[in-house]
Amino acid sequence: MQKHKFPYNWRLSEAKFTKDKGKVFSCFACGGGSTMGYKLAGFDVIGCNEIDAKVNRCYVANHSPRYNFLEDIRTLRERERERERERELPPDLYNLDILDGSPPCSTFSIAGNREKDWGKEKKFREGQSAQVLDTLFFDFIALARVLQPKVVVAENVKGLLMGSAIDYVRRIYKDFDNAGYYCQHFLLDASKMGVPQKRERIFFICIRHDLGINFLKVSNLFNVEPYINMEFNEDPIVYGAFADYKGRAYEGRMRELFELREQGDIALSEAYKKLTGKRGFFNQQFCYEDRVCYTLSAHLDSLIPFKQPVYLSTSEVCNISTFPQDYNFCGLSPHYICGMSVPPVMMAQIATRIYEQWLSKL
Repeated sequence: MQKHKFPYNWRLSEAKFTKDKGKVFSCFACGGGSTMGYKLAGFDVIGCNEIDAKVNRCYVANHSPRYNFLEDIRTLRERERERERERELPPDLYNLDILDGSPPCSTFSIAGNREKDWGKEKKFREGQSAQVLDTLFFDFIALARVLQPKVVVAENVKGLLMGSAIDYVRRIYKDFDNAGYYCQHFLLDASKMGVPQKRERIFFICIRHDLGINFLKVSNLFNVEPYINMEFNEDPIVYGAFADYKGRAYEGRMRELFELREQGDIALSEAYKKLTGKRGFFNQQFCYEDRVCYTLSAHLDSLIPFKQPVYLSTSEVCNISTFPQDYNFCGLSPHYICGMSVPPVMMAQIATRIYEQWLSKL
């Protein structure tokens, strides 16, 4: 079996973070999945921006950021316009190697309402302010235009490449170009990167025009882009490698449904139909010991073991998402924090490629 570049089972207390590869600032930071990935790759993550006070407390407890902006990203961007006053942004933010961000993506998810929710201002669990989620990506690009980091990395859901949403991708490319960046996107599968879950996400990886010119290659008949290899093929990690079945036991209806379960990709919809005679609307998927888990979401029952009637344990959730075993969830749901975050090992792989192929050669 191939040795994995980064361990999926690890502890913050034992990690060696060299902080010698460059400076990173993380936006829409949630509990710090991306942050831990950059740290594993040797970067110094100097701060974060997050709108949700609860998950921000979690981030601070685990990462002790030098700069912590608990506010709307639009407020952070507006600080640039007050540089003559006390609210000037720290000089470190104008000398970044990487500006990172995972703009909220539920309006583009294939599991959501998609077009029905586009352009609507709502209050979401991600924060207390009313926001139009599908425009936050462009606020993030506007911040990049102000700060001018060497590289920008933005993560989002696979649904951004599907149907009418492709128009947003075209605008993303245009806005990055106007901000001074070459933009490329890659659809990556975490299960090929040393992460024990089949999690597909799109990553926009952008390099500033004055730096990217050093890496230009013809990518196809029509485009010339800064070359970077983002192909991964690490051995899969199956659920049985870390299954412990120590999660909370099922009760009531959930236990009844479990007893009627059948093997298949969708866990309980057919069982619900047998039990009630009605169609069930379930997104649960089974974890099989001989297979890689499907995508972990923020819900307690998004992934459930086929073998025993229990929810995933905290240790299993951490392994599936490559969060450290000693992560302090500050009383919040591990499913929520991990399901909302980029798996640290996934980001560590990307950050390593960026350093080795671009930043180390500048």
